[in-house]
Amino acid sequence: MPAKKKPSDKPLTGAALIKETCRRIRVARSYWDAHNNRACRGEREKALALYETLTEAEKDKIPQVLRVWLRYRSEKYFGDDRTPPGG
Repeated sequence: MPAKKKPSDKPLTGAALIKETCRRIRVARSYWDAHNNRACRGEREKALALYETLTEAEKDKIPQVLRVWLRYRSEKYFGDDRTPPGG
């Protein structure tokens, strides 16, 4: 049985925050590619929350492909004007 992860006491900053944001976006994209919309929506929301905490300089360090997917392409499918899950 794998060990349980301990929640981090301090929030991510700097390179660790950028790395985690990229990881979350990539996970959301992989769920999207696998047609797993519910999981994709959850990961996308987590990634977006992390992305919004970044400064402008840090946002520029996120690869453009990931930024485009997160902000524009996925907004088309998960935006506020879409029918909510189960609705």
